[in-house]
Amino acid sequence: MAKNSQVTVVIVPFLAQGHLAPLLHLSRLIASYNIPVHYVSTTTHIRQASSRQEGWDLLHHDNIHIHEFQIPPFQCPPNPDPRSKFPSQFGPAFEATVHLREPVCRLLKSLSATSRRVIIIHCFLTASVVQDFASLPNAETYIFQNTSSFFSFTFCWESAGKPFAADDHILQQLPSMDGCWTSELMAFAEKQAVHSKNCSGELYNTTKAIEGDFFDLLQKFHVDKKHWAIGPFNPVDVFQKPEKQGHKCIEWLDNQASNSVIYVAFGTTTSLTDEQIHAIAVGLENSGQKFIWVLRDADKVDIYTGDVRKTELPMGYEERILETGQGMIVRGWAPQLEILAHTSTGGFMSHCGWNSLLESMTMGVPVAAWPRHSDMPRNTVLITKILKLGTVVKEWTPGNDLVDSLHIENAVKKLIASKEGDEMRERAAELRNNIKKSVEEGGASRQELDSFIDHITR
Repeated sequence: MAKNSQVTVVIVPFLAQGHLAPLLHLSRLIASYNIPVHYVSTTTHIRQASSRQEGWDLLHHDNIHIHEFQIPPFQCPPNPDPRSKFPSQFGPAFEATVHLREPVCRLLKSLSATSRRVIIIHCFLTASVVQDFASLPNAETYIFQNTSSFFSFTFCWESAGKPFAADDHILQQLPSMDGCWTSELMAFAEKQAVHSKNCSGELYNTTKAIEGDFFDLLQKFHVDKKHWAIGPFNPVDVFQKPEKQGHKCIEWLDNQASNSVIYVAFGTTTSLTDEQIHAIAVGLENSGQKFIWVLRDADKVDIYTGDVRKTELPMGYEERILETGQGMIVRGWAPQLEILAHTSTGGFMSHCGWNSLLESMTMGVPVAAWPRHSDMPRNTVLITKILKLGTVVKEWTPGNDLVDSLHIENAVKKLIASKEGDEMRERAAELRNNIKKSVEEGGASRQELDSFIDHITR
């Protein structure tokens, strides 16, 4: 029997799109080494991850085994509150993970009996779900960190009391973490930390081509554990769907000039007030630039239940921008990788979630940064001040301040229609090429991935 076939990988993401999607991408990378991968979640979230999966065809990978586990219905709170920056509606997902422990334990025991080694990759927030691995003689766990190395390093550096000098003046002016998290999340994270102590290493969805210096600094705080920078998990070359299955916005992009369109989307955890949406609408129109705007509320813990808020735009707005050809509104799920990969897309107004930034960098698209919560304010520092691949729409504040239309208009003009924007695109294109080289044979990310595979199949 080949060495790899004796090893089985089990992947257990947290119940939110920002965790489900990258770990599904990671399943593809690991399965390419002829290693069976078992991707585990609730029935609801398997459906969510599968329906939103893009950039490659899940059905073409026989080595990826999907496990849907039924759990009690979520005790869902009301729809996302646009007055709150942090997505507090995910509270039920924290408690729901307890119901996954038993079925995951059964799966691990079954795989342990037929495998030489069982490798469990899980989000930090699902450490308690996989805690029973400790009773198995041939199981190991690895934590998936879904943040940038820059964020993780600065968090560890400050938590440790800044134990060594940082020459970079940017590190001395980091935005505060006040208001980035809720007390509920912090309490849940503390519980997970208890079950994370015996992990064998950590995986990062990043590449040294983007933030190698910070990845190296990060390892100073975890010298007892191995770290691997094996990103980007998402494909660097996007699988194109047949024309009849394509999204209408791609057809619209096909008719636009190169680098002329700004893509506006704030991820799956951001909801905006009506007042803020009106300001965005006015700012985009007044900029005079072409745009695709994904206008949708944040995900609920169960995206298939309850009513979806329909946000009203100014009277006649949607019809007017379509008639003039200036833009398109997308109210549902949009194929973000395909949009960013399109030659007509010249910029991305983003909440600066790490998955979105990675996709943007992978496709060579600069960013108009509008951070909302969690790691996003510090991701903004990385993308705008260190990598110089973007401009800030408005500096981070913990309150839900209104960003006026003029700020939005100016950010769009700067990114799409200025010399500074052109220079950002040149740097973004250069980084895109470096990222592509990093995942090729002999590249930094490929070597890291090879190293991880060698380690788990040792």
